[in-house]
Amino acid sequence: MRSDIHWAPAKVVAARDLTPTVREFEIRPDSGMVSPHEPGAHLQLQVLVGQPGAGRIQTRSYSLIGEPDGQAWRIAVKRLDDGRGGSLAMWRLAAGDRLLVSEPQNHFALDLTAPGYLLVAGGIGITPLVLMAQRVAALGARDGRPVRMLYGARSADELAYLPLLQHALGERIEAHVGGAAIDFAGAIGALPAGAQLYTCGPVPMLEAVKRAWSAAARPLADLRFETFGSSGRLPTQAFDVRIPRHDLTLHVPADSTLLDTLDAAGIQTIWDCKRGECGLCAMDVLGVDGEIDHRDVFLSEHEKASGQRICVCVSRAVGTLTLDSAWRPE
Repeated sequence: MRSDIHWAPAKVVAARDLTPTVREFEIRPDSGMVSPHEPGAHLQLQVLVGQPGAGRIQTRSYSLIGEPDGQAWRIAVKRLDDGRGGSLAMWRLAAGDRLLVSEPQNHFALDLTAPGYLLVAGGIGITPLVLMAQRVAALGARDGRPVRMLYGARSADELAYLPLLQHALGERIEAHVGGAAIDFAGAIGALPAGAQLYTCGPVPMLEAVKRAWSAAARPLADLRFETFGSSGRLPTQAFDVRIPRHDLTLHVPADSTLLDTLDAAGIQTIWDCKRGECGLCAMDVLGVDGEIDHRDVFLSEHEKASGQRICVCVSRAVGTLTLDSAWRPE
């Protein structure tokens, strides 16, 4: 399942390093019409992944950061040297370079009617939460609603937006570095009934938040999350996938998703979010000679442990994976 996207030419008007591995870009469409956006919105871009002359155009999504100013859209990209190549392609861009962009889209909207908020960010997962923090901080200042933010990173110099968030939230933000355990249960327990939690970050952090939320018997509808679908337990590497119904064995390069490889081979798939959240792309696993690296937040821990299904948009494998497809002979 695909959505129709209108692509428009745009230009990088500025780029600056926020941390040793995070670079912020300002992007302006040629039309000059910089559409406003709400918290949680993202921008899709077409970038050349791979070496110039030997790469291919791929689509990447990045969260829009901070209050819109009508002059340019702001995104931030973390450089992942062992990723699929999108971040390295973005890091090659400089002011004056051109690319195609979509209008802002939003699958992670903020509900401004909750009686309280907890925001939890891990690493580059801070990007969709910056504007959320600014908006709910204003709500808290106006009517006293409780607002708190937990912001974790591997090191202090990777807390890209900490100064901006401290200005908005003051003492209501806690920074955690070095992989120290965060007391999610305590933070959730302090929330009033009906409060909402918004979180974005690596899959292990999201799973820990989900466990704490469930243990507190909080309504699942009040837990809102987004994943960038790029972090797993295992390094990103090439692997093979067998599709017996099509008598095919495909090679999935390190810079390609399993979903893209299946699509390129004409294997019919169903998908929507491409972030491991909706579950539409889940396929049955017939066998694995190696190990599955589940990178989604849709399958339960039990389902992941059973190894019987895989969300092909973000998850990967080491070795050879054998999948069933939806195709059946007439």
